Amino acid sequence: MLFHQLFEAESSTYTYLLADPAAKVAVLIDPVIDTIERDTKLIQDLGLTLKYVCDTHVHADHITAADELRKRLGALTCVSHHASLPCVDRPLKDGDSVVFGAYALRVLETPGHTPCSLSFVLPDRVFTGDTLLVRGCGRTDFQNGSSVELFKSVRQKLFALSDATLVYPGHDYKGHTATSIGMEKRLNPRLRDGMSEAEFVTIMATLGLAVPKKIHEALPANLACGKRPAS
Repeated sequence: MLFHQLFEAESSTYTYLLADPAAKVAVLIDPVIDTIERDTKLIQDLGLTLKYVCDTHVHADHITAADELRKRLGALTCVSHHASLPCVDRPLKDGDSVVFGAYALRVLETPGHTPCSLSFVLPDRVFTGDTLLVRGCGRTDFQNGSSVELFKSVRQKLFALSDATLVYPGHDYKGHTATSIGMEKRLNPRLRDGMSEAEFVTIMATLGLAVPKKIHEALPANLACGKRPAS
């Protein structure tokens, strides 16, 4: 499998390109509009057909490139069915498969950061969006987030995967690129084994995080799959 981890510096977002090198079919996870030229050039340089664009959730800190990639490359947009977005070509639910050539991403519903948060699973790795980060997790204080649901998503679904499973997060702010399920079970200060749900809820309630800088621009656009309102 072809695999590229790409970075957008302003929002510290990771975009993931996965492809079957034989079939020349690709999937892009969490693309950012600001890096669309880089990403489309990579896809074209590799001679790939972009079949799906998958967003792990409706983002508040950047605008997705989903709609523009659909226009340029004919890719189908994929978001959780819980988002209820009419612009989405393929609403995803728990247990669905996103097939690209000989490979398939298994869809896990992992709500908490948002009600529509998804993770995408391959046999050796999982793409967790903002549900599980390296030594952390996504915030739960807006967009109808729920600390209780996030705790359950991680502990009951993601931590049920093999300890050797590689974790590729949606963001990182300290230079990490990946972790593993086993490492997060042992080392995540919010979610490691032994932490109770009540402790986690208290931690999340006292983070005191600032509102994302681009939220007023990003959310309306992302509710239209990244299409900006006409000026």
